[in-house]
Amino acid sequence: MVQYTIPQSPEDVLITISGRDSAKAREKAMDQLLEMMGSGDLTTDLDDGFTPKDFIEVKDQPTEPTAEENAVVDAVQVLSNLANLKIKVQGSRSEALKVRELVDLLFSDDVIDDEQLDELKSGFKVLKTFAQSNLRYKDARANAEDARKVLDAALGN
Repeated sequence: MVQYTIPQSPEDVLITISGRDSAKAREKAMDQLLEMMGSGDLTTDLDDGFTPKDFIEVKDQPTEPTAEENAVVDAVQVLSNLANLKIKVQGSRSEALKVRELVDLLFSDDVIDDEQLDELKSGFKVLKTFAQSNLRYKDARANAEDARKVLDAALGN
């Protein structure tokens, strides 16, 4: 869509034509302008020799996002972060729980064989990563409640 106005009365005349700015679009705008003049909708006098080239193209000014739009964007980012944390926690949960069982062996009188000890040593990193991710997930989940409310309000729920 393209919009045109005239230099003599830019506030009062706005003609919208489908397509882009072109000679053909300007001709269509001229036809609409002549119709407006014929029906008495246009009270402004045009200069002699007004041509389609004399139209002024009206371009939309980009608008700044509103506070509500920014809140929705922030809410979606918070929820996306929550989803990523949940995936990370779920992915490492089973392996971390296996390592956790081996930790219990450290506090028992049972003998730990070399294989279990190696698994335990290599599993501490997995256990640490899972525990940290789980804490971040719980924290993010609490914060995401507000984000969900913002999104629900924007969706009309």
